[in-house]
Amino acid sequence: MASLASSLSCTVSRLNLFAELSLNYHSIRIYRTLSSNLRPMKSLYHHRSFNSPFSSYTCKSTISNCSKTLGSNTVFYDNLVVLGIETSCDDTAAAVVRSNGEILSQVVSSQADLLAKYGGVAPKMAEEAHSQVIDQVVQDALDKANLTESDLSAVAVTIGPGLSLCLRVGVQKARKIAAIHQLPIVGVHHMEAHALVARLCERDLQFPFMALLISGGHNLIVLARDLGDYLQLGTTIDDAIGEAYDKSAKWLGLDLRRSGGAAIEELALRGDAQSVKFSVPMKQHKDCNFSYAGLKTQLRLAIESKNIDGGVPFSSASVEEQGIRADIAASFQRVAVLHLEEKCERAIQWALEIEPSIKHLVVAGGVASNQYVRSRLQEVVGRNSLQLVCPPPSLCTDNGVMIAWTGIENFRMGRFDPPPPAIEPEDSQLDLRPRWPLGEEYGRGRSVARSMRTARIHPSLTSLTQHQRQ
Repeated sequence: MASLASSLSCTVSRLNLFAELSLNYHSIRIYRTLSSNLRPMKSLYHHRSFNSPFSSYTCKSTISNCSKTLGSNTVFYDNLVVLGIETSCDDTAAAVVRSNGEILSQVVSSQADLLAKYGGVAPKMAEEAHSQVIDQVVQDALDKANLTESDLSAVAVTIGPGLSLCLRVGVQKARKIAAIHQLPIVGVHHMEAHALVARLCERDLQFPFMALLISGGHNLIVLARDLGDYLQLGTTIDDAIGEAYDKSAKWLGLDLRRSGGAAIEELALRGDAQSVKFSVPMKQHKDCNFSYAGLKTQLRLAIESKNIDGGVPFSSASVEEQGIRADIAASFQRVAVLHLEEKCERAIQWALEIEPSIKHLVVAGGVASNQYVRSRLQEVVGRNSLQLVCPPPSLCTDNGVMIAWTGIENFRMGRFDPPPPAIEPEDSQLDLRPRWPLGEEYGRGRSVARSMRTARIHPSLTSLTQHQRQ
């Protein structure tokens, strides 16, 4: 409890419930240059399920689809306009989103060349790349939205989890803008943002729902009970599926300037998925946790047994060897995704026991762009009478839209910090949360191999939210 109190006493962006401040800022900063038609905050809060953000269209594939026909539900006409900034890992992203769901702009600067050069994310290099482009990325987002900072209602920024060096760049930029223009600031949990962006695109997505969040750094399946309230059913005990995809692509000599998942998926289409017999991880564990370290080892050994040199680009390999590489890729992908399927099947059963009203499984994060993953999980949810919700690929990978939208959802609840001081000491300590759990562990899902009690630095987002409600 002491550690929780200590954490709460620091600047916890987006979790400090400044009730009186919230009302003041809501009156002052609600898209002031476009509309003065304001409503009391109370009228917004009881509509947190957002029953009908779309009048006649469900988002399926593109960003424009997400913003085309929003607007029949008056709840969304509260005219908040939020700038979202994301720098948690290897993409520098910014976006401007209106609270009616309209995406006014989205800008992403990729570090694909650095990934190819270093074979993965190099934190110091990634930080420098963020620093070089952050000002331009944010300015481009504002310009494409035809707005200036003074038109904004708030600034939302990722404060964790992620690489601390990278998080710092985004947080410093967000605080600078908020200080100069006296804007409230919303600190966003990166994984919550991945889960909530689906609510921007799916009109029927209400709490509670399930979310499978899969990326290069995360394998997480949660029961989303409410905004800021998540129950962790399973997580990875070592590597995430995205990390396994990236390493596989590197060892098979594929082009790393695109994501490892996309490269493996494309190559797998040319191979025989039954040709290499990989073992499905953790078959003996009757929980919902994931593990990909062992599958990576199996893959490496299979590559070595075929005398494949990953240093030789795929395009330079012989036709015969290209076929072997394709077979390995297809076999790896089949087992990697089968592991997801099996754990999701069990997690769905657990979740339905806890919340029988669940109707949706959200799949988000960079790996959710993989069409093979989507098709296999579609079969899983179909067997359990649920609906699969996947944001369009451009909103699955790290982006500013998800940060802005999560900022909007939390701003409506009064969860934000006031503007930072105009001049901050150079040695001021920023609230960065590189290791920040999203939810509390479900008792049946606790992993003996990896306990959150030793793996985390900060109390989970859920525990902080619950503490504020008391």
